[in-house]
Amino acid sequence: MQTNINLDHFIKEYVTKRPESLLKPDFEKYHTELSHRINGKKVLVIGGAGTIGSSYIKAILRFNISKLVVVDINENGLTELVRDLRSSEGYNIPEEFITYPINFGDRVFEKLFKTHGPFEIVANFAAHKHVRSEKDIFSIEAMIENNVLRARKLLDLLLQYPPEHFFCVSTDKAANPVNIMGASKKLMEETIMAYADRLPIKTARFANVAFSNGSLPLGFIDRLNKQQPWSCPLGIRRFFVSPQESGELCLMASIMGESGDIFFPKLDEERDMIPFDRIAIDLLHYLGLEPDICKTEEEARTKAMLLKAPSLRAEGEASPSHTTYPIFFFGSDTSGEKTFEEFFTEKEVLDNETFINLGVVKNSKKRSMTEIDEIFDKLHTLFESNEVSKAAIVEILKVYLPNFEHIETGKGLDSKM
Repeated sequence: MQTNINLDHFIKEYVTKRPESLLKPDFEKYHTELSHRINGKKVLVIGGAGTIGSSYIKAILRFNISKLVVVDINENGLTELVRDLRSSEGYNIPEEFITYPINFGDRVFEKLFKTHGPFEIVANFAAHKHVRSEKDIFSIEAMIENNVLRARKLLDLLLQYPPEHFFCVSTDKAANPVNIMGASKKLMEETIMAYADRLPIKTARFANVAFSNGSLPLGFIDRLNKQQPWSCPLGIRRFFVSPQESGELCLMASIMGESGDIFFPKLDEERDMIPFDRIAIDLLHYLGLEPDICKTEEEARTKAMLLKAPSLRAEGEASPSHTTYPIFFFGSDTSGEKTFEEFFTEKEVLDNETFINLGVVKNSKKRSMTEIDEIFDKLHTLFESNEVSKAAIVEILKVYLPNFEHIETGKGLDSKM
């Protein structure tokens, strides 16, 4: 059974169906200005060990920055980032390149920020990104703490040492959110936009990053390596960008955007939105396998076990095929699951002219600091009370985010294979 796969080739051929980066025309158009704004600058990247953060770092190291500090709570991820960069060609790694396994909400972060700064470019990728993170009040509080409350603490620190460019990553799920993760990101957008008159704030809503850390497609590879069955929802369509495109999109937004801009990729719903089950089938075919479609999780686990240990099969039972692989398809019924994605709402004003393959939301909502304080006070009060519940959190978010239509089914992804 073939288990090695050229993911970059597979993504280009079967997922994005783009032989070159979506952002290539824009980087060619703005190369001179990007170089002028990036070269010689000191850069801080928070959450830089993740898929998008590390891709952003690789994009900015095509230029000539003077210093790079990377912060992430994933110590192993930082180690791999350093090994990856220093083992590769084509990156202009500055002499001052330092990584720190630190939570950007901790006091020690403020110490290193003041010691290594001021920074001209600051990009924050630290975020809870999974819908599964709304499983209960504990995971929800942690998600809002990370996506919203710490983001504001960072902004208050930046007011003391204003950068030339500040970027904070958002998500396509912030447009008309149906889950708490998307709502938390929408609230994050509105929080950072409240600072847009004092700091150069930019953000981006983008598609799913193909085979990113923790994603379902990367899970297919992990399951295959462990000879475990695949499990995949039916009919869940998503826009996809490659890891390279995700980093380039965020770099273009962070450097070329105007304060208050929300960037998004120009993708076509008919051409570019594809279902996860299509990726699963294409990946199996790419590996020279046919799907062995199972009716239950138990059937899928049993068949995978026989592939791993054929001696366990019952006497007279046929040997499992090495040209098929067990996969269980199911209808999605979990809370907060949207069958499609969108990058903007009807009321948002778009600039589709400045960039070739990027659009920009120009009228992002900018609340007053009084409103922001009120929202934060209510969240803090709720989290400190004995009455905190998922429903109570949803109600607070609905008050401030009228477009938030939470989908609650009482089921979560942690109950699935």
